[in-house]
Amino acid sequence: MKQVDLRSDTVTQPTAAMRAAMLDAAVGDDVYGEDPTVNALQRRLADDLGFEAGLFVPSGTQSNLLALLAHCERGDEYIVGMDAHTYKFEGGGAAVLGSIQPQPIVQAEDGSLPLERVAAAIKPDDPHFARTRLLALENTWHGRTLPLDYLRDAGEFARAHGLGFHLDGARLFNAAVACGVPAREIARHFDTVSVCLSKGLGAPVGSVLVGPQSLIDKARRWRKVCGGGWRQAGMLAAACLHALDHHVERLADDHARAIRLAEGLGTIDGIALLGRHTNMVFIDVPTERLRALDAHLREAGIRISIGYLPTLRLVTHLDVDDAGIDRTIAAFARFFAAS
Repeated sequence: MKQVDLRSDTVTQPTAAMRAAMLDAAVGDDVYGEDPTVNALQRRLADDLGFEAGLFVPSGTQSNLLALLAHCERGDEYIVGMDAHTYKFEGGGAAVLGSIQPQPIVQAEDGSLPLERVAAAIKPDDPHFARTRLLALENTWHGRTLPLDYLRDAGEFARAHGLGFHLDGARLFNAAVACGVPAREIARHFDTVSVCLSKGLGAPVGSVLVGPQSLIDKARRWRKVCGGGWRQAGMLAAACLHALDHHVERLADDHARAIRLAEGLGTIDGIALLGRHTNMVFIDVPTERLRALDAHLREAGIRISIGYLPTLRLVTHLDVDDAGIDRTIAAFARFFAAS
């Protein structure tokens, strides 16, 4: 029985065509800047998103960290959402490795940072305070897309206050597909953008940081310092290029399947449907039933992330087809019908 894995869109397997592209990739030593496929990927994303340069790195966490290190110096701070990935789920890397202080503020329901709250968090030019240098956003955030007019206003705000402006765009292409605009239309408001290729786009490894040449040069040095220099990385870059060529438009299929999943689960007594955003479905189930539900779903060949909270996130991706959605809805229905 084929497993239906809804834990995350990071669990995808390379397709046969992607594996073939990896096998045929031209490679060189990327630390020397000599890997032609890595260079092609960096140039491709920089050009597509409207930036001078790009840097291919192993992970989105490292990409965001390098952006923070490039924008900020020791004793600086960046303003970020209280539930943003760069603040909450990346091991405190900016503080640990860069002596950069995060200034988290409470996000709005759509994931935006209200600009009046951001303004209140900016420190005065005084030796008592960390120096506010950067504003960081995330799009999508828990599957939610930030409004395009908000991105415009936030970009103007950052420039008016002399702040750098970074986007954790791990799922930038999900946001672009959902909003019906090219990814460049979202990215154009920012100084730097991190794009993950190993989530919905289905590459096995890798993110790209894009921005001005001067900041990317700093990020490249910090990549080496952080142990992120790699050699014949062209095989991984080839998978990313294949994903950009073949897996962007099909993100709409993931979004459509998330709608079907949400509609199906929303009819089951015992499940509280909290929302559906792009390729993510959020539900609440009774806390005391979480472990039993997990065991039941595993027996049915379905995997979800079970923690200690009643809220569950189910994520669709290219390895989840219509039959998998139907199986998942049916398995949830059997479990709650038996209670």
